[in-house]
Amino acid sequence: MKAAGGVLRPCLTCLGLVAIWWAAQAILQLPPYLLPGPPEMGRALWDNRGTLAGGTLTTFTETLLGLVIGTALGAISALLMVASGHLQRWLLPVLLLSQAVPVFALAPLLVLWFGFGIASKVVMAVLVIFFPVMSATFDGLRRVPAGWLDLAHTMNAAPWRTLVFVRLPAALPSFGSGLRVAAVFAPIGAVIGEWVGASSGLGYIMLNANARVRTDLMFAALVVLSLMTITLWWAVDRSVRRLLYWSAP
Repeated sequence: MKAAGGVLRPCLTCLGLVAIWWAAQAILQLPPYLLPGPPEMGRALWDNRGTLAGGTLTTFTETLLGLVIGTALGAISALLMVASGHLQRWLLPVLLLSQAVPVFALAPLLVLWFGFGIASKVVMAVLVIFFPVMSATFDGLRRVPAGWLDLAHTMNAAPWRTLVFVRLPAALPSFGSGLRVAAVFAPIGAVIGEWVGASSGLGYIMLNANARVRTDLMFAALVVLSLMTITLWWAVDRSVRRLLYWSAP
């Protein structure tokens, strides 16, 4: 019953949103190029299913690569800063300063440096998710229960052993939270990179549809992107819950 409820509630929510969308389009009587209804979007989704499938594969590949690389870099940076106080004092201000520059403003430069291919989109996704993962992991590594650290000190554990066997396990729930956030933000970075310059992907499809006033196709691409993001978040959440079963609520 619990599993059925977990599936039924999201389905009812989606049906409710579609009903609101349909009612708003019918009541406001907006032209389709401003707000297409669900039937128009559904036809665009079916008629362009091949194009959308190819774009989804491209965007998903960019997102997944960015998620893996950004997560690894964020976690490693957090570990290095906790392991070395000197490195933390030098590296943390640089990382904070990097967040003062909107990553979206860097997209044109990334396309210029890395080209119109997949590399610039992966780098954009990495930049978007790096800081959330690093911040969550770093916070988890610092918020270890004092009793655990005292016990490791009493047992004369070396600093690297304390880091690996005490701090790191204690920080895994925080790392999981950062990973969940990264799963939602990674597609944003990939799509923004595609908006600036690309030859494929859902962002590229949306940009071309906008230029041709194909709002129905834009909505179709947006729905596919939303489903892809939700699926990615669900997969990450389930994986984190299974791996960290001892900390799951």
